[in-house]
Amino acid sequence: MTRRAYRGQNIEVSFDLDQCIHVGECLRRLPETFALGRRPWISPDAASADDVAAVVERCPSGALQYRRLDGGADEEAPEPSTVTPLRNGPLLVRGRIEVRREDGTLEVMPRATLCRCGSSANKPFCDNTHLRIAFRAPGELIHIELSPVRRVIDQPMAKANDPRGS
Repeated sequence: MTRRAYRGQNIEVSFDLDQCIHVGECLRRLPETFALGRRPWISPDAASADDVAAVVERCPSGALQYRRLDGGADEEAPEPSTVTPLRNGPLLVRGRIEVRREDGTLEVMPRATLCRCGSSANKPFCDNTHLRIAFRAPGELIHIELSPVRRVIDQPMAKANDPRGS
C-alpha cells in the first residue's frame, strides 16, 4: 500500500496501512475523525486541527502523519532521535529519520516502528509477526488498549482483514 492523503480544510492526514501496527490510538482517542467502518475512514474536519494533530502524534508507527494547512505548527520531531526497544516487539524510533523501503524508496518520517524480530514481511517496518512467532527480547512495555483493530491484546487485526486497505 502507499500512503493515502485525506485533506481537510485545516489539516491533511495521511495513512499507510503497511506501517500500521494496530495500536488503535486514533480510533479510541478521536472516533469522530477516525472511524474504521466509514468511507473515507478519516474525516479531518470532524475535529479541530489541533486535536487531530495531537492524536496523529500518538501513532507510534508513523502510519499516520499530518500536514497543517491552516498555518499551525507541523509535527516537531525530537532531536536527537531516540530508539526504544519495546519488550518482545519492535524498535520504536522517534525523531527525523530516513527509512529506505525494500523497493529502494526513501521516506523521511517523524516516527516509526522498525522490525527487531527479523521476520516481518514488510521490512524495515514491523508487521506484528513478532506476536505470531513468540519473539522474546527485553525492552520497555508499551500500553495497548483494546480497540476495533485490536480486540485481543496479542492478536491485532490482520492487514488483509483491515477495511482501511480497501
